[in-house]
This record gives sequence, structure tokens and C-alpha cells, in this order.
Amino acid sequence: MKTFITLLSVLFVLNGHTQGTLVFDQQSSTDEDFPYGGLSIQFYGSVGQSFTPSLSTVGFVRVKLYDAAPFNPFGATLVMNLRSNAINGPIIGTSQLLVLANGFAGSTNFIFSSAVGVIPNSTYYFETSVVSGDQWGITAMGNDYPNGNYYGGNTSAVGGDLWFREGIVVPEPTTGAVLVAGLLVASLVRNRYRQM
Repeated sequence: MKTFITLLSVLFVLNGHTQGTLVFDQQSSTDEDFPYGGLSIQFYGSVGQSFTPSLSTVGFVRVKLYDAAPFNPFGATLVMNLRSNAINGPIIGTSQLLVLANGFAGSTNFIFSSAVGVIPNSTYYFETSVVSGDQWGITAMGNDYPNGNYYGGNTSAVGGDLWFREGIVVPEPTTGAVLVAGLLVASLVRNRYRQM
């Protein structure tokens, strides 16, 4: 029975999931406390930003979103497309769906299931759309990012940027890998003491 419980415990630990560490590449601001306000996503159909990555992949894009109609009970489901060539150019990556509760206001990450390959120092575009739900806004700011600007629909807003940060997700070792490493170290230590 003891062996069975130990085996179940090991299987449970091996099944654990870990988060990765976010590494920022491009950003319009480092100020996470920047005030909310800006553009209604549904008014334009979608809102986006051009940017010029210096890394060869994009794993996430962080933006500031807010419920533009917080006095009703509806949240929203949003998605982000990563595009090449133009704001309405070919889609090269689509984020996981992001479900936000009624009244949400904050920085949030659109995560791509697998990192999207890009050519460093070339211009790309991310586009945020509401799939279903309430009226949502995305925070815009002055012209603080020199390598791009925001778009309302397909129209460029020269002299303005969305509040954003983008980069890669560096995976942390899985729980199983840490467990195996710990068992190996314990085994080496035990064998060393036996030899003494």
C-alpha cells in the first residue's frame, strides 16, 4: 500500500504545470500604473499597434484593457492576432482566447500557444479584437514608442501608441524535472555516505 501511495504521489507531481518567466523585448512604457483610457475596441472593429521586435520570436503581448461599460453584468472574450506586412496583413499567430470578467481594468497578457517566429528589426503588428461580450477599451498614450504607432481599424494614428509590452516566455523546469534532479542528488549523496 505504501508503494502504491508513493507511486500516486509521484504521478501527481509529474502532472504539475509550471508558468514561465516573461522577458520583455519591446515596450511603449515600463509604468504598470499608467492610467487607463483610450480607444473603444468595438468602435474600430479592432485596435492594434505596429512594433519592431529585436528578438526572433514573440510569445506574449501585454496590454492594458478595461471594461468600458462596467455597470452591466457582462464580461468579454478577446483575442489577439499577430500580423506581418500591415495591420490587415497575413496573420502569423493567434493568441489563446482571453476571458475577462465584468468590471476588469488592468494589464493582461495575450499568450501565444507556441512562440511566433519573426525577423528581428522588421515591423510587425498586433491586433486586438473582442470575440464576444461587452464594450471594451484599450489604453493609448502619447508617442512614447519610436518604432511604431497604434491603429484604429486599418487607420494609423501617427503620434500615438498603445500601452504595451511584448516579448518571450522562458519556460521554467517542470515539477517532474525538478523531482528527478532532486532524486538524483539525493541518490548521489546517499551513495557518497555509504562509501565513507
